[in-house]
Amino acid sequence: MAREARPPVIAVMGHIDHGKSSLLDYIRKANIVAGEAGGITQHVAAYVAEHDGRFVTFLDTPGHEAFKALRKRGAAAADIAILVVAADEGVMPQTLDALAAIREAGVPYIVAITKIDKNNADIDRAKNSLIEHGIFIEGMGGDVAYTLVSSKTGEGIPELLDLVLLSADLAEITADPEASATGFVLESTQDPRRGASATLIVKEGTLTLAGFVVAGDAYAPIRFIEDFRGKRVERARPSEPVRISGFNKLPAAGSLFSIVKNKKEAEALAATNAKTLAGAPERAAAVEGTVELPLVIKADVAGSVDAIAHELKKIIHERAALRIVSSGVGSVSETDVKTAHAADGIIIAFNVSTDAIASELAERDAVSILSFSIIYELSDTLAKLLAERVPARAIEKELGRATVLRTFSSGAKKQVLGVRHVSGTFVVGNMLKILRQDTEIARGRIANLQQARADVKEIKTEGDFGVEIEARVDAAPGDELVTFVVIEA
Repeated sequence: MAREARPPVIAVMGHIDHGKSSLLDYIRKANIVAGEAGGITQHVAAYVAEHDGRFVTFLDTPGHEAFKALRKRGAAAADIAILVVAADEGVMPQTLDALAAIREAGVPYIVAITKIDKNNADIDRAKNSLIEHGIFIEGMGGDVAYTLVSSKTGEGIPELLDLVLLSADLAEITADPEASATGFVLESTQDPRRGASATLIVKEGTLTLAGFVVAGDAYAPIRFIEDFRGKRVERARPSEPVRISGFNKLPAAGSLFSIVKNKKEAEALAATNAKTLAGAPERAAAVEGTVELPLVIKADVAGSVDAIAHELKKIIHERAALRIVSSGVGSVSETDVKTAHAADGIIIAFNVSTDAIASELAERDAVSILSFSIIYELSDTLAKLLAERVPARAIEKELGRATVLRTFSSGAKKQVLGVRHVSGTFVVGNMLKILRQDTEIARGRIANLQQARADVKEIKTEGDFGVEIEARVDAAPGDELVTFVVIEA
């Protein structure tokens, strides 16, 4: 069967708030920024645009560091990447993460220097920051194509699309439209009306209204196909993003999909894939002396669940740990509340609502449901909650130290000693411990202090003094007396 050129699939990648969504917004003349909390893209989404009579599929991938896994999926599914760098900031940490994902996927890339219309834009500084980080652009010792763009005025965007199509031509991107459809699961979500649904990118063949789609260990009958605008279509050709609903379970984002003829074949292939995917779930061994904050995580899409788990791994406390006891896609349910209650944990709801019954049960059982729409606010809150769950720890703070010179008298509980001040302060009533060769042999308290044969309340100067202590073990010359106070930390 003859292969023919197919539209390129483009991943737009870069640091948070460097203008990726605004760039795509201008390209396809549709506002998506307003639909994202805080103006930050937090899902992978796919859109089709047209330039000079040719189609291009764009993947809008998140720039926040927590979505590294999604960025890697986006790059893996893409033929070409656009690395977005803002003219007012230059290369930033997530720029380098995006570049690493691009290089790992082995796809060619173009640099788009955005926000050139801003008053504080410094194009030369942005170019130099690229060179400093090993991104050698054309005209500055390298062969990476770049263009300057403004998503407000549209300046440079036609040139950027020209570069995209030129790169596609040089890469000779082709597909066999007559083959059985294969491709990637870009995203999956639990639709309240249609059940488990997934966004697919067709890379080979043509998807039609026949058979079953199998993605990893999930499968679905192809009853209808929706394009990226939500319009029902009869087929999807190579490079087109589509939505399929009715999966038996949520397919994992990033899974490869293929088509089989019937349910029996779908079940068999899914079962085979499940064996390959099987493995014991990761669970860090609990460290003695630490406490846990159990979490039930519910999010709008599977990619968000992965991203939250990635972000939570960075929250570290020496005496506490976060533990995900359950996670899934969809609204917070009665089962989620019961799970959290049994584990003495809390529920994290990311871009999802809570069922009425679940809300009532949570209130009755005093289960906290925390709702978020921006991931870094979620991580900041959980870091604080984890610290609050850690019980106070008693710490001994040393106040003073003295060396025992001689024993004057000793009784059942009290003894009078002659000692030499070494450091710190001694006060009547202080707790103390007796050390013999740096090993503690007893504890007690100071009953009285004498200096120059006069009773005093406190001693804090160098010299010899007398001390009456209450302790069950007699101190001997050469032992050390250490006074201390117990504080909570």
